[in-house]
Amino acid sequence: MRIDAHHHFWNPETRDYPWMGGDALSPIRRPFAAEDLAPELAAADIDGTVLVQTVGSVEESAEFLATAETTSFVKGVVGWVDLTDRLVGDALDALQQGPGGAYLKGIRHQAHDEADEDWLARPDVIAGVAECGARGLVQDLLAKERELPACITIADVLPEAQFVLDHIAKPRIAARAMEPWRALIVELARRDNVVCKLSGMITEATWDGWTVDDLKPYAEVVLETFGPERVMFGSDWPVCLLAGGYGEVVDAAEVLTSGLSDSERGLVFGGTAARVYGLEV
Repeated sequence: MRIDAHHHFWNPETRDYPWMGGDALSPIRRPFAAEDLAPELAAADIDGTVLVQTVGSVEESAEFLATAETTSFVKGVVGWVDLTDRLVGDALDALQQGPGGAYLKGIRHQAHDEADEDWLARPDVIAGVAECGARGLVQDLLAKERELPACITIADVLPEAQFVLDHIAKPRIAARAMEPWRALIVELARRDNVVCKLSGMITEATWDGWTVDDLKPYAEVVLETFGPERVMFGSDWPVCLLAGGYGEVVDAAEVLTSGLSDSERGLVFGGTAARVYGLEV
């Protein structure tokens, strides 16, 4: 089964998305739902997906779980809870025991939007992530270069927890900057409890002029340091539409992994996601 391990749904007509302001994001400031993604998946030969949170809202998480129950291609959900709440376990239990609760596979907080670059390393956050891990839930890490040291810290403090780094930590591809991103990625990859999503790259490149060659040095670092068994493909749809269509993202990932064996590509395009998130495939 080929899996897209990272996409979103949203509806700005019914919910506020603080990160979606400004003219640059106006092309995606509209509803996106399962019926919009389904034909793209079919065209790209993608069989299943992981639906990922977009705002700090338990209500959205519950909605996504209900969506997974009625959407055949959604195999798992990465939701949100307040990791700093001492009663976070109650919130997790309510989601897992509610409608579609079996689809809850992970939790994510938009850490790169926090003023504190060490937010992920705070004791209260670590305690919240430990509660997630105790319930078999993966922790997605939405971080940039600034937050990678905190990612390293929490991965060390919670060696039994499973972490997934989203969007290869959003390197500054448009600026062709490799450091300190590369050194931090190499260090993070030394933690066996961390895997990485090969996703979100084209929107970190020049939106209207990127090429696969622009992405290649960054993809090579990830594939070499994590290895295919700890890398998973994600489209980041519909955010990706700012810089390219769904098919373009899949095609770019196919080219970037063309040097791998068939079995290794199978891991990147499904096997790793199925194992790490515990998807029914």
